[in-house]
Amino acid sequence: MKITDIVHKGLEETKSFHSFDMQKLPVKPKWYLQLLAWVLAFPETFKVHSKIRKHNMDGLKSPYILLCNHNSFLDFKVATRAVFPHKSSYIVAIDGFIGREKIMRNVGCILKRKFVSDSNIIRQIKHSLVENKTICQIYPEARYSFVGTNSMLPDSLGKLVKMMKHPVVTIISNGHHLRQPVWNLKPRKVRTTTDLTQIITKDEINTLSVDEINSRIKEAFKYDDYKYQLDNKIQIKEKFRAENIHKVLYTCPHCLQEHKMLSKGIALWCSSCKEKYEMDEFGRLLNTNGNSIFTHIPDWFEWQRENVKTQIMNNDYNIQLEVNIDLLQNSDGFYRVGKGTLTHDKDGYHLIGNNIDIVKPVIANFGVHIEFDYFGRGDGLSFSTKEDTFYMYPLNQEFSVTKFHLATEELFKLSQNKKT
Repeated sequence: MKITDIVHKGLEETKSFHSFDMQKLPVKPKWYLQLLAWVLAFPETFKVHSKIRKHNMDGLKSPYILLCNHNSFLDFKVATRAVFPHKSSYIVAIDGFIGREKIMRNVGCILKRKFVSDSNIIRQIKHSLVENKTICQIYPEARYSFVGTNSMLPDSLGKLVKMMKHPVVTIISNGHHLRQPVWNLKPRKVRTTTDLTQIITKDEINTLSVDEINSRIKEAFKYDDYKYQLDNKIQIKEKFRAENIHKVLYTCPHCLQEHKMLSKGIALWCSSCKEKYEMDEFGRLLNTNGNSIFTHIPDWFEWQRENVKTQIMNNDYNIQLEVNIDLLQNSDGFYRVGKGTLTHDKDGYHLIGNNIDIVKPVIANFGVHIEFDYFGRGDGLSFSTKEDTFYMYPLNQEFSVTKFHLATEELFKLSQNKKT
């Protein structure tokens, strides 16, 4: 079936189908598929005039762990070019296998459910490094950036590096979000730059603590595409440059109403108080009445985060929505297993539907996967258990699922603070 098809099946029937093999070890990429990957990667990276700068890479040989920031599909192509002529294995979310599992396996991809602890992944990464002797590409943010800035990283990264005993290289790209933001996938004309940097040598792994390793990784993963745009005077002239930005900037800073923002062309406005902003060619938001509360997009986004955090601290955060529920059982595609009720509050997620009763406590999710207009299904979110991955689409599509992203991170951080 096509990935866009909405196929209705009962939960029990769907779960009787074959499931993803999460334990399968990665294979060394087939030479002809690796050649194809290079053929596909190089033209697009040249098209965007991608400039790759290498730091502290002299003498470094494959294999190593490659940690990549994540803003668009272009990330994969630039990373492929950056490590040329070396081969890689890739950790890929299970939805990336839909309709192409065989070829994904044969290019060395490792299957992963997002934001779920999985001991199999340790064995698979080690196999790719030690047995296959390939670079292992990991996208630790596990989702596209919403506003071209870094996302929260798991503390387990430091333990992984310590365990693998291989050098760590980061690849941080600037301009990928500007070119194709997750909330509007129509490409813009933007030149990009990428920095490939060895941040931890093999000799340092034994001397650095887990906390020190995590600190280096987090320091490397600081970026801001809109600051990069302004600093480098990058003009984006496309007339659709603000279209759908209301999906991530969902709260009006003037009247404070949530889920009332709309956008079209270069404009973003509140349907409640009618305040209007326009995005200029340098990525700044300017209020048409001259009262610009925010001009820098990430500032508006982080202000919303603080609002959500305040709601949580005041015990005012409680979301309950009716949702359509899809189950991703295998690479054949999604099956719609009915409607249900999704609740998110200080205790975490609770999904109730026909024969479905799933509780995801706060401590189980440092992040949540968000999609915008996902293959015609609408805006939604997904979370996984160790056996299943559910996608949920609110019937009320005016609700911005971005709020789930912010709340999930803030709830997790507060739970960690309580431990210390």
